[in-house]
Amino acid sequence: MIKDIIAASLMSVLFLAVSTSCKSAIMEKTQVASATVTIQSERNVVPGAERITFYYPQIQDKKISLVVNQTSVVDGMHLADTLKLMGADIKRIFAPEHGFRGKADAGEHVMDQVDTSTGASVISLYGNKKGPSAKDMEDLDVMIFDIQDVGVRFYTFISTLHYVMQACADHNIPLIVLDRPNPNGHYIDGPVLEKKYESFVGMHPVPTVYGMTIGEYAKMINGELWLHEGIQCDLTVIPCKNYDHNTYYNLPIKPSPNLPNIQSVFLYPSLCLFEGTHVSVGRGTDMQFQIYGHPAWTDAPSKIKIQSLPGAKYPKHENKSIGYRSLQDLTTESLHKKDGLNLEYLVEMYQMLTKKGETFFLDNNFFEKLAGTDQLRSQLKAGKTADEIRASWDSGVDEFRVTREKYLLY
Repeated sequence: MIKDIIAASLMSVLFLAVSTSCKSAIMEKTQVASATVTIQSERNVVPGAERITFYYPQIQDKKISLVVNQTSVVDGMHLADTLKLMGADIKRIFAPEHGFRGKADAGEHVMDQVDTSTGASVISLYGNKKGPSAKDMEDLDVMIFDIQDVGVRFYTFISTLHYVMQACADHNIPLIVLDRPNPNGHYIDGPVLEKKYESFVGMHPVPTVYGMTIGEYAKMINGELWLHEGIQCDLTVIPCKNYDHNTYYNLPIKPSPNLPNIQSVFLYPSLCLFEGTHVSVGRGTDMQFQIYGHPAWTDAPSKIKIQSLPGAKYPKHENKSIGYRSLQDLTTESLHKKDGLNLEYLVEMYQMLTKKGETFFLDNNFFEKLAGTDQLRSQLKAGKTADEIRASWDSGVDEFRVTREKYLLY
């Protein structure tokens, strides 16, 4: 199948006009792609990476770099291998959090290396630096970004995207974003990030769940002038085919080590706030982001021992038994139909643990960085209900909807 795609793509490249400027033509290119593509995949949803005829002319005979991880595949073959097979000159590969092959822990520094398949240098963007350096950008003609996102503000791939766009803008290197479906793209919810809590787990004034693909998000970074000094990146977005924001899309490859299945991806926006507390979300088990628990929850429905595992070294409450509630019985259908964060888990655990005299929040401001505000901590302490908490950010979400609308492709 992959050879058929490549052969068809190479033949089509000969007849496809190449546009070298895209700053003012992103929408035009998107409309052309949506109207004319007829090959690439028999699957219902076709990610941007598989629409090779729409970006190969821009990289043919060019020195390119890739920002990719284990999700960057074209019909089962890694994008780097696909483009190498087509004759692309891949100079460098940039790796985000979790690394090029997606095996590093959350927060673990990723080391530079060499990819034996392509011979390209692999440069970490989650080690000593978060974005490409001036030296990294030398002798490059174009950059490609192809990473599966999950549509949540504290999932750090959109922060990597920001730094990549900044480097491309600073050095006049065109950037091509190969769009992929957002599994959480069907709703918007959560507090909008306050500027004082900007960090790598939240760089932009958007809600927790923002309902955009990574290609749309790139357009928003450009359009809202969020890069340094308001400069813009020379950006092309290759959109998905047969996709809209209500499309159910079961990710073919897990996007990171601790999101092992689609249920965990759907639950992640609601459960990840626990990462700023003493509550476990199942790291160190085989139920990551499908349970929540604590050692003091002695009357919990179930118990399990937390252990250090590949992709989850030194997990919270390591070598301790925790009481936990499992959410694995929730069907993918019911989870996909949800239209907001489930704050009941957070309210339940805060009230239960504080009554037991346990410390709930970690002794830093990581909870605020994840929430994007200090109001959520205050609301929990004040005994607010989930509905009362959600009502406090409705106006911010409504304002964001207006901003978001300008950049939608689907």
